[in-house]
Amino acid sequence: MSEIAKITGERIRNYRNNLKLNQEALAEKAGLHNTYIGQLERGEKNATLESIEKIAKALDLPLEILFEKIITGNTKNEYAAECYDIISSLPISEQKVILELIKKMIAYKKI
Repeated sequence: MSEIAKITGERIRNYRNNLKLNQEALAEKAGLHNTYIGQLERGEKNATLESIEKIAKALDLPLEILFEKIITGNTKNEYAAECYDIISSLPISEQKVILELIKKMIAYKKI
């Protein structure tokens, strides 16, 4: 499957997990089948725009958030992109804590 399908699926999973929803609960909220949600999260299926819209609404996300800063293909920033995907799905308060931890780790490493 395409890289964009995998990245989008990972983002859906991250947001779903942060809301403490299982696949069945998300599927019910979105009006989709839980098997389909699993296939999307694993990047096994390409989602329709209609399905993505339903999932975004069920996750209470603006639609564009799922596609924000998607980097596909081989890139030297693949780790930064993965970090972005994980961190951006967290609440702002947790993002701030993680940012401060990263800054402290980098400062400590320079000592």
